[in-house]
Amino acid sequence: MTDSKKKRMSMLDSLAAAGTPPAPGSMMSSNRALRSARDAVDAHHVWELDPAEIQDERYSDRLDPKDVHDLRASIEQNGQTVPILVRRHATEPNRYLLVYGRRRLEAIRASDKVSKVRALIANLDDTAALRAQVSENTGRRDLSYIERALFAQELLDSGFGSQAQIAEVLNVTRSAVSMSISVAKAIGTALAHAIGPAHGVGRPRWEALAKELADSRIENDDLSRVALDVRAKAAANEEADEDPQVDPSVAAFEAVARHVKKSVSSTLGKKPRSKTTALVIDGTPVGAIKRSGRALRLDLTDVDDAFAEWLDARAQDVLEELHDRWKGET
Repeated sequence: MTDSKKKRMSMLDSLAAAGTPPAPGSMMSSNRALRSARDAVDAHHVWELDPAEIQDERYSDRLDPKDVHDLRASIEQNGQTVPILVRRHATEPNRYLLVYGRRRLEAIRASDKVSKVRALIANLDDTAALRAQVSENTGRRDLSYIERALFAQELLDSGFGSQAQIAEVLNVTRSAVSMSISVAKAIGTALAHAIGPAHGVGRPRWEALAKELADSRIENDDLSRVALDVRAKAAANEEADEDPQVDPSVAAFEAVARHVKKSVSSTLGKKPRSKTTALVIDGTPVGAIKRSGRALRLDLTDVDDAFAEWLDARAQDVLEELHDRWKGET
C-alpha cells in the first residue's frame, strides 16, 4: 500500500481521535463505526465536489449549531484540512447526501473564495450513515445531554426503530434511551430549543427539571419566553462587547429551573381548601361529597343496599348523564 493511500485511509480514523477522547466503553464502538465508513469509501479518494450537489437530510442532532464564520475564515486562509463524508444519492445521479461535516460544508457554501468542498464518498445505507454521524459526534463529545435526548426521541418518532435498536446505534443502554426520551418529551422541543444545548448541564439536572415541570402547572410557552429573554440579553451584552459571563444556554436553563422551582414551591405552600357538603335523601343524611383541589369524592355511608347495587351498576351512565347536563347548562 502506498503512503498516499495509507494517508487517505487514516483520515476517518483521525476524526475519531480528534478532541477529547470518548468516555470509557464508547471508544471501540465509535472507532468501529468510523472504520466501517472508512472501509466503504470509494477507492479511498478525496474528491472535490460542488457544495450545491450535497443535500443534508440527516436527523437533527444539534440545538444551537456554532457560527461557521470563524471556520470559513480558517478554510479560506489555510484550506480544508479534513474532508467531509458523503454518500451517493439513491435515485439522483451526481447528487450526494451528507453523512457528517455540516459546519465545514456550510462554511464553504458561505465563502466567495472557496468553491469546492473536499469529500470522501462512501457506500453506506441509512443505518450505517447514522452510525457514522453519531460516532463522529460522540467521539468529539460535541452533543449535550438534551441534544442527545432529543436526537433519540426524533429517531423513535420518525420510525427509525425500537428503543433497543436506537440504544444499539447510540451505544448506550436501553434504559438510558428510555429515560432520555421521557425527559425530552417532558421538556418539549420548543422549550429545549429556547434554552439551547446547555453544555455542562447533565442528566440529573435535566431529570430534576422534567420532574418539577410535571409537578407544576406552569405552561411551557411561558418558560420558553423566560429562556429566550435570557439569551436575548446575553446576545445584547455580546454586541456591546461586554465580557461574557456564562454560556447563554446554561444561563437560560438556570433561569427556567429557578422559575419552575419557585412555581412548585408556591403551589406546595398553598394547602388546597377542601369543601364538604352533606347529602340527604328523603330528609335522612346518607353521606357527603367532598371537594379538594381538582378531586371530588362521593361517600355514601348509609343507603339502601338495593339502591347501592343499582347505582354501582349504573355509575358510569349516571356520571355521563350528569356531565351532559352540566355542558348543557354552561
